[in-house]
Amino acid sequence: MDISSLEKISDYEWRIPAKGDMRVPGVIYADEALVKGMDDKVLEQIVNVCRLPGIVGACYAMPDAHWGYGFPIGGVAAFDPEEGGVVSAGGVGFDISCGVRTLHTGLSAGQIRTAQAELADELYRTVPAGVGSTGHIRLTAHEMDAMLKGGACWAVDRGFGEPEDLAHIEESGCIEGARPECVSQQAKQRQRDEVGTLGSGNHYLEVQEVTEIYDPEIARRFGLREGDALVTIHCGSRGLGHQIGTDYLKEMVAAAAGFGIRLPDRELACAPIGSPLGQKYLGAMKAGMNCALANRQVITHLARQAFAAVLPDAALTVLYDVSHNTCKIEEHTVDGRRKRLYVHRKGATRAFGPGHPSLPEEFRKAGQPVIIGGSMGTASYILAGTERGEAASFSSACHGAGRAMSRHQATRQWRGRELVDALAEQGILIRSPSLRGVAEEAPGAYKDVSAVVEAADRAGLAKKVAKLKPIVCVKG
Repeated sequence: MDISSLEKISDYEWRIPAKGDMRVPGVIYADEALVKGMDDKVLEQIVNVCRLPGIVGACYAMPDAHWGYGFPIGGVAAFDPEEGGVVSAGGVGFDISCGVRTLHTGLSAGQIRTAQAELADELYRTVPAGVGSTGHIRLTAHEMDAMLKGGACWAVDRGFGEPEDLAHIEESGCIEGARPECVSQQAKQRQRDEVGTLGSGNHYLEVQEVTEIYDPEIARRFGLREGDALVTIHCGSRGLGHQIGTDYLKEMVAAAAGFGIRLPDRELACAPIGSPLGQKYLGAMKAGMNCALANRQVITHLARQAFAAVLPDAALTVLYDVSHNTCKIEEHTVDGRRKRLYVHRKGATRAFGPGHPSLPEEFRKAGQPVIIGGSMGTASYILAGTERGEAASFSSACHGAGRAMSRHQATRQWRGRELVDALAEQGILIRSPSLRGVAEEAPGAYKDVSAVVEAADRAGLAKKVAKLKPIVCVKG
């Protein structure tokens, strides 16, 4: 990206001044090297988001920002319904509520390594992964609607997990206001036997070691110690979420002119929040969020079964579960006034600071756990939300490293088998149904996650707590 058009506010904050028909400025949180490494399309997409009706504050781009569909991935924007604000399917993305859940295992990394290969094989056998992967759960029409309304609560009620799991899940495991009747039959059909599956792309189940602690007090509150073994699950709403996005983008594009909305980009298709179409989309999107929460809950249950078969002393408990492709109704301060806003986070993680009432009691003094996924062979991180993040980015932070090249480019540069062998030499076991998929997700295809996390920390979006290294990775 050419930085000559940006105003440098600090070493980790860059501003795109509002001009022309931009309603608000744009803000990029990153160091100079990360900004220069961003595609010029990211700047164009930020400016376009700043033109949408009812946007307030600014359109924010996280340190991992890269070109996406309409909104940049790593983009955050909030809309005020009292000022004609809109909801955008492109601002949520196709993988609705894609997110991460991290689990304690009660074991050390050393204990994991005594049965590393056996555990890798058992996890791969137990947790379905890959393109079109299906599980053992086949939902009837009635159960589909119950799942879409109940989320992780539905899964726990059906025996997939424990009630204690719900306390450490965003919205306690169930998004209120879901409307299964607003989800197409095609979307439901795609999800009929995909509950409890990882899917493909950058989704994974990873066993990790805590290798470094940056903030001992917050780490203690999160239950983290150096040498601990954790499990992180990264997946979303599978085919159902993708179909919801597809369905409503078409409707929103067709309806834009009737709402008097001039779209700077068709991919920014949106509808007024209070319109029947806007409300239908929100109801369907919330159902998609519940689908993702149910999916991660069932995978948690399957992971517990795999661990029990290999390492019966393990006790997998939920540290936290948070999504990063959502539109959430939240209260934030804008121009000195507390407002109820519709916050779009696309490839960005909610990061509430200390004292926020929605956090579990044991995290209130620390802030929300913010889980930042790496890629095979690279570190992941756990951060904590900050008070500054409220004003800086509507309490949002990055969600991962962010792609540095396309999947096609990656397959031209790497071979899956060579990557699997090289990572095994580093003590990291990969299990995947697709060597091409492994090549697409090569660590070198992503930005430096450590630089991204450092920028988020220095910008005050979230505070570094712990660094994690992969031991086993099941890839879709």
